[in-house]
Amino acid sequence: MGKRIKKGKIFVQIASYRDPELNNTLEDMLANADNPDKLVICIAHQFSKDDEWDNLDKYKDDKRFKILSIPYQDAKGACWARNLIQQEYDKEEYTLQLDSHHRFVKSWDTKVIKMYEKLRKNGSNKPLLTSYISSYDPKNDPEKRADKPWGMKFDRFTPEGVVFFLPYWLDVKPLNPIPARFFSAHFAFTTGKFAEECQHDPELYFHGEEISLAVRAFTHGYDLFHPNEIIAYHEYTRQGRTKHWDDNSDWGIANKASHERMRKLLGVDGECAPCQRKKLFAQYGLGTERTLEDYEEYAGIRFKDRALRTSTTDNLIPTLGKKDEQWNFKFKHCIDIHGSSFKEDDYTFAAVILLNKDKKEIYRKDQMGFDHMVKSHKMSFMNIWVEANVEKPDSWIVWAYSASKGWVEQITGKL
Repeated sequence: MGKRIKKGKIFVQIASYRDPELNNTLEDMLANADNPDKLVICIAHQFSKDDEWDNLDKYKDDKRFKILSIPYQDAKGACWARNLIQQEYDKEEYTLQLDSHHRFVKSWDTKVIKMYEKLRKNGSNKPLLTSYISSYDPKNDPEKRADKPWGMKFDRFTPEGVVFFLPYWLDVKPLNPIPARFFSAHFAFTTGKFAEECQHDPELYFHGEEISLAVRAFTHGYDLFHPNEIIAYHEYTRQGRTKHWDDNSDWGIANKASHERMRKLLGVDGECAPCQRKKLFAQYGLGTERTLEDYEEYAGIRFKDRALRTSTTDNLIPTLGKKDEQWNFKFKHCIDIHGSSFKEDDYTFAAVILLNKDKKEIYRKDQMGFDHMVKSHKMSFMNIWVEANVEKPDSWIVWAYSASKGWVEQITGKL
């Protein structure tokens, strides 16, 4: 006979990598909870002995804590760490996934449970509250805390096919949580069963984690919502924190493999037939309560050709039942070129050109003020943003024009 659900308990999941904010996060979480004794806090503590501040000895005998001690040299990335945590789930009624750099509002636990239960009462069987939550600044707290709840909106497909998001302010505070397209790995509250039903894929590294979980959660029957009031705050800058990729020179190999795995799961650019996914992904695949096509219709994102609906680019509330809405294309990418690639001192502009796989030009825009851009980036990378309503290009050209010599350096790159 299986274990009974532990009513009122929250299984808190925190993956921490050499984070100077971890102890402050834990102290603030406990101090602002109405029922701190109902928290079960599992931490994947990826630490270095050189970081004297990264010490959890004060919690080692605290029965609320499950601390997975991992020397940083043994760590394998964010999703791997989150998966380890989920193996410690023990039938707590709820779960809350966080990063290790947060602050909390007073009575945060009561508020988020009340929000969740109201959604269930209003007809959602499996609500999931998630968002890029409002920001705080550890160097100036609480004065620099954002004063409005945030949501998540579509930003772009990366060249590798990962969907990136941006936060946005909910200017008018809604009466209820609002339907969401996307999943945030730094704030996700739902039934504790999620830790069993929709575990992190340990083979993913970092990029692709959130869009994969958005689709997987949705196809497992979860309804995604953004909280309509602030529950907690997140620190976004990463200043003063060592990241896993800082300590691992071969992180790019793992990230590339992660991109490929994510593309197969979601069928990005037509990769991987649906019949192959079950074999490839097993318990880390899509659910059976809804289909990938259901998510695409709901979110207004079509992975096979990176198409978008206007309701998505306009950040309207997502719903099912938009099959008649037109699909569009939007390409957005940052081209990085080192300033030392350009030798002249009298540039007037540079032509930024996108080509399709047949080497035909599908977009051009002249980057004005290029001389100033080059001179201010002689020893650093320039960021040239390109945004166009075209299908995914195959390659790009940045072709500089000198006032005295005409067309000069032509820098090219694949996408």
